[in-house]
Amino acid sequence: MKLFQRSQRSLFGEILDWMLTPLLLLWPISLALTWLVAQNLANKPFDRALVYNVQALAQLIQVGPGTQVRFVLPQPASELLRADDSDDVYYQVRDARGQHLSGERDLPLPPRIERADDPESARLLDEPQLRDTEFRGLPVRVAYLWVPVGGGAQHALVQVAETREKRSVLATEIIKGVMLPQFAILPLAVLLVWLALVRGIKPLSQLEQRIRARRPDDLSPLDDSAVPQEVSPLVDSVNDLLTRLKDSVGAQKRFLADAAHQLKTPLAGLRMQAELAQREGASEEELKQSLQQIGHASVRATHTVNQLLALARAEGGNAALARQPVDLAALTIEVVREAVPAAMERRVDLGYDGPEPGAPHLVRHGNPLLLREMVRNLVDNALHYAPVGAPDGTAEVTVRLRVAPPGGGLAIEVEDNGMGVAEADRELVFQPFYRVLGTDVDGTGLGLPIVREIAEQHGANVTVLETHPGQPRPGARFVVRFL
Repeated sequence: MKLFQRSQRSLFGEILDWMLTPLLLLWPISLALTWLVAQNLANKPFDRALVYNVQALAQLIQVGPGTQVRFVLPQPASELLRADDSDDVYYQVRDARGQHLSGERDLPLPPRIERADDPESARLLDEPQLRDTEFRGLPVRVAYLWVPVGGGAQHALVQVAETREKRSVLATEIIKGVMLPQFAILPLAVLLVWLALVRGIKPLSQLEQRIRARRPDDLSPLDDSAVPQEVSPLVDSVNDLLTRLKDSVGAQKRFLADAAHQLKTPLAGLRMQAELAQREGASEEELKQSLQQIGHASVRATHTVNQLLALARAEGGNAALARQPVDLAALTIEVVREAVPAAMERRVDLGYDGPEPGAPHLVRHGNPLLLREMVRNLVDNALHYAPVGAPDGTAEVTVRLRVAPPGGGLAIEVEDNGMGVAEADRELVFQPFYRVLGTDVDGTGLGLPIVREIAEQHGANVTVLETHPGQPRPGARFVVRFL
């Protein structure tokens, strides 16, 4: 139960509610328990006085011949019973036959003891007993005692009753003595709880001030040495977020730098060819050649932009693009079919070797756009490095989809019969803009980094092997293995 409702949730208010609510709920219970304890404490001294009086009256019972019971109350004893200023005191004496001997006739009788041989009954006969009842419309406390007469076979009854005014006054005084300090302690307790909470959440305020005081470009981790243990997981989560944000910002900066670097060359070429075409005295052949160069430069710039965008999409694919079941066989066959015109233009024998689509074990959960981009870059890389015009054979590129037995992992392999990748360069080729020395292939150096980035996004790894080890042209085989 919340005592203070707020439109906006507050940690300070939540803790204060859960601390004060039990305190305010337990306070009435404490009042009730104090009242019961006070009643018990107030009864004890007056009960002892009642027991003393009933025992004193019992000693005044005399037994005559034939078990005749007589009771004579001296005047001083009678005045002593009536001497209470606050309460009325009544007494009653009856013989063994229940005949009234002295005192109030209409004082209620206690339960009659039928079996004197019962241990519990014997205890009730031997000891004074106390009970609560009403007499003449007032609540009274009664002490009574069964007095043995005639050899113990019969018992006379002695009762002393007293109204409860003194008891109520004493119980009230006890309650006041306990409760009144609580009225002063309760606000003090609330104040101390408030101050303790303010002190307890002060590290949160300090953490907030430290975060607000940071520069916009400061993405370094927060210092968790000065925060409480309970806040440490939150600070760790924020640090993890800052690390990921720093990586994301770094990737964006690298992307902008790479884009500027890669686009500078083709744009400069475009500007130079345009200036050559505009110079005076340029012949028609020179103008045509300049336009061709402008066309080539624009194609290269377009390809560079597309590769940069593909790399940016791959780096952010985990969060930006949704995933769905993808049939790798169908996707690979589709990419191979799209690459057939380019392969025919370059006179490369392009083929697919693998299972037909439709089998459940060929399906993987991933993003189809990114996976298609990955396979397309592998095929495009193989087409560029295939040995076009080699005298000893035809340029070949084979795309395979292998299934690891028994129906486990899948692997996409793209191999060519070109010069291959030296072992020293097999890790470097996955770095952006890295180009193997000694090759005259036109490219941006972004295809293979895109392949690795997309593979890692889908829980796969990429390795480079030789297609024909030991041959003059060992070829290159790129394997993307899905775990």
